[in-house]
Amino acid sequence: MISEFIYKYYIDPIRYGQTYNVVDTLTYAFILVAGVYLLYRWMSKSTWLADIGFRIDSSFILATLPYVVLGGILRVVQDTGMVQGNIQFLLVTPLIYFVLFFYTLGMLFLARYLEIQGLVKKYVAFYACAGAMTAFTVILALIAWGITHTRINISILFIILTLAVVTTGAVWAFMRYILKWVCVSEPLYLTLIFGHMLDASATSYGIDFHPLAYIEQHVVGSTLIGWTGTAFAMFPLKLLVLFPGIYIMELYRREANFAFWHLVLLAMIVVGLAPGIRDMMRMVLYV
Repeated sequence: MISEFIYKYYIDPIRYGQTYNVVDTLTYAFILVAGVYLLYRWMSKSTWLADIGFRIDSSFILATLPYVVLGGILRVVQDTGMVQGNIQFLLVTPLIYFVLFFYTLGMLFLARYLEIQGLVKKYVAFYACAGAMTAFTVILALIAWGITHTRINISILFIILTLAVVTTGAVWAFMRYILKWVCVSEPLYLTLIFGHMLDASATSYGIDFHPLAYIEQHVVGSTLIGWTGTAFAMFPLKLLVLFPGIYIMELYRREANFAFWHLVLLAMIVVGLAPGIRDMMRMVLYV
């Protein structure tokens, strides 16, 4: 009975590309929360990290963003079928989070080692460039695949990005000038807003306008779209999360541990930006 439960709610959705269900959604959410906390505990207790001068701050989070983008486009690699066999499941949630975690950690340690050896001036810069170059390489591979196997529609890229930028600007302006939230001038908050607006923009365009029949895979989103009859319902759903989320995070920042606050904010950015990148790239490549 236990094995049937695991296959039904965890293994089969990954193996057959099914939509998320309530069970695996709650499980992955718990894993994410627990993972952030355990990561914080490990980093804060590690004397070795302290000895090498490692610090979790805004510059580190911004330098990690290329790896968030990398996670999104690696999911597209699996969507295209470029990778076959069981290894492809390493690029599917939740396994891809572990793959990205160890790769990111490896690049971070390598960057700090090179700085200690005097081979690079700032490990954060090398760390960010390594992530950006890896993501760029994967994008080139996807472009090559698209040219030879399907098609590439750049106009879709501009439409989704424009919608994301416009809605980000509108949300940011409302928070900054109507609600008087000066804190949203923080680059990390702006990144958070953009990531979730990109996710909403890609979902809205893909379901309502794209020639291919895309669907919303997440439970809450798909239910709301079914109720309203339009994928643009994702925008108010995102706002219902963003406004209280930023408000609570700002209150918590005044009392929270500096490193833990940044890690929680990074996790919030990841759950918006990574799927937004993935969905947008899929639509550009028609996969």
